[in-house]
Amino acid sequence: MLKVGLTGGIASGKSVVGEMLAGLGAHVIQADRIAHQLMQPGEAVYAEVVRHFGTGILNPDGRVDRGRLAEAAFTQSSEGHSRIEELNQIVHPAVLREQEAWMNEIGRRDPAAIAVVEAALILEAGAAHQFDRLVAVTCRPQQRMRRWARRLHVDEESARREVDRRSAAQLPDEEKIRAADYVIDNSGGLEETQKQVKELFVKLQREAVAQS
Repeated sequence: MLKVGLTGGIASGKSVVGEMLAGLGAHVIQADRIAHQLMQPGEAVYAEVVRHFGTGILNPDGRVDRGRLAEAAFTQSSEGHSRIEELNQIVHPAVLREQEAWMNEIGRRDPAAIAVVEAALILEAGAAHQFDRLVAVTCRPQQRMRRWARRLHVDEESARREVDRRSAAQLPDEEKIRAADYVIDNSGGLEETQKQVKELFVKLQREAVAQS
């Protein structure tokens, strides 16, 4: 079984590449969805997040409002720094445990499987060691802003500010690319990205079989 980390900056197209890999036969999970599950009421991570960030991040039904949490984590404090690292220290260890358990379960069911974890902060969380291969997705900065604007239905200036704010908590693309075994350039059209992903999948298949 081959463990693959799929990473890249905000709005680079990680999810698109992940969906393409899943369509080709890879097992794919998003670290963001794991984090979302861990922040449901009754979970230990939920309790810690509420203890650190207060009940102001909650909806009336007691669930975490992810927009409010992001605002609290990324907004600068009076000392001039954001609290995103505080949030990451709560969430990341639990997410890493869950994704490792998921990959191991995939491997037990299919020794020649390709298990892909899509996560923006693999390198930042010190999780590269969990994977046999790292894939970085990249695109041009202006494309990120346009994609974010379309995704959230906001103007490009608002998108630029949000992309810049979130990108400040991530390593630059250049570092992700240097650390990666493979790079998908998502600057072109979907057909070009699909072509790259198909070529990548063939290589990953060979490596997965070799390790089984």
